Amino acid sequence: MSKKIGIIGATGAVGIEMIQVLKNRNFPVGELHLFASERSVGKKLETPFGEIEVELFSVDAAKKMDFVFMAVSGEFAKEFAPQIATDDGAIVIDNSSAFRYDDAYPLVIPEINPEDAKKGKLIANPNCTTAILAVALYPLYKEFGIKRAIVSTYQATSGAGAEGMEELREQTKNYLAGESVENKIFAHPIPFNLIPHIDKFQDNGFTKEEMKVTWETRKIFGNQDLKLSCTAVRIPTFRAHAEACTIETEKPITPEAAREILAKSPGVKVVDDVANNSYPMPLNATKQYDVEVGRIRLSLVFENGLDFFVCGDQLLKGAALNAVQIAEVLV
Repeated sequence: MSKKIGIIGATGAVGIEMIQVLKNRNFPVGELHLFASERSVGKKLETPFGEIEVELFSVDAAKKMDFVFMAVSGEFAKEFAPQIATDDGAIVIDNSSAFRYDDAYPLVIPEINPEDAKKGKLIANPNCTTAILAVALYPLYKEFGIKRAIVSTYQATSGAGAEGMEELREQTKNYLAGESVENKIFAHPIPFNLIPHIDKFQDNGFTKEEMKVTWETRKIFGNQDLKLSCTAVRIPTFRAHAEACTIETEKPITPEAAREILAKSPGVKVVDDVANNSYPMPLNATKQYDVEVGRIRLSLVFENGLDFFVCGDQLLKGAALNAVQIAEVLV
């Protein structure tokens, strides 16, 4: 049965990907409505579904949809998402952090906790870093148990949206031309640099981006006692986040057993042939739906432990794809 779909934030990096994913996955789109503020109303966007004119957002218009995907700020989502997701309104899938840590709203990765999507009409999409890590981590968690996990991320500029990617592009040109390099989106110049600072620092010395990985993984796994620590680093790439992960498991684990489990896990692609220089990289993970996992090896620190490397497209599994997959569960 075809559905009425509304996207709020359709002209942003995540919104554009949402439209494409809906088309690529043959989601039953009967009508597609693109909502925006007054300054964008009337603009015509070329989409895989044809040319669509941008409409003025209103709660009443959004409530007439079957599904509303929100790719906007947390402040906007906090104000309007609950007004849309009423008993007589639409199902809202929100990509911001507004509702992720509120127990009243499900936080869903369909490969892990699809049933939670049916617990309410307002569903939170996880942080991009969390989603990419969790898809690879959960099969190992289920099979071997995890006592603790230590994660370091290498996050693309796409994590800051289209503006972040544009800053990398333009400032790299300036750098190579010997011109001044100015940072507006990031805390420091990003070309030929890396910045161990994403989001605001918290009282415990971690950034909010780092704590998101801990908070969200615990909620999605249903285990508030899971020990997980993260260091988040911004690097000068356009798309796809990479993450190095070390785990200590409750049961004995081997690289061979881990590869076998991961190879049959949905949303995961094992790329682990070091003899042929084959391992996860942003270059290959970009625009791919599956999360790549490789460099799987025994830990030199923990008796029962593993080190591995993960890479996934931040705009897809880290955002747009996961949102559409949530809707697929409900359809």
